[in-house]
Amino acid sequence: MSVEILNESGVDLDVRRLSALSRFVMDELRVHPQAELCIKAVDEDTIAELNQRWMEKEGPTDVLAFPMDELRPGKVTEEPQEGILGDLVLCPDVAARQGVEAGHGRDAEIELLTVHGILHLLGYDHAEPQEHEEMFGLQATLLEQWRTSTGQSADLAQ
Repeated sequence: MSVEILNESGVDLDVRRLSALSRFVMDELRVHPQAELCIKAVDEDTIAELNQRWMEKEGPTDVLAFPMDELRPGKVTEEPQEGILGDLVLCPDVAARQGVEAGHGRDAEIELLTVHGILHLLGYDHAEPQEHEEMFGLQATLLEQWRTSTGQSADLAQ
């Protein structure tokens, strides 16, 4: 899998860990091994501009997902599709505020937003109650598995 991470946020990020998390999630969801993902970390002004342009919403947001080839998670009985998964745009400054509010800090929030964004790229949504339950349940499971595999405390999964 190709995971490109561009940090244009001005904030120090552990891009290796973010890349490893992305690969872990894509492996768990049986995304084709040659799928491509780009994650870009940006400042609040940049994400606010993107949020206005593409989502027609005011102000900065935490993560935006831009799917490319409409890849879907692979099923055990079929081969996953090859292609470009898409682009995620993250804002570490927004994540830092949300992480404090959630009680787990910026880095845990960035991990959560990365998983959340990848799920959106794979077609998951949370507009309806059933979709919300499915997506957030899978997000929690993936984060718990990731943190267990890396020896992190389960308390960060909250």
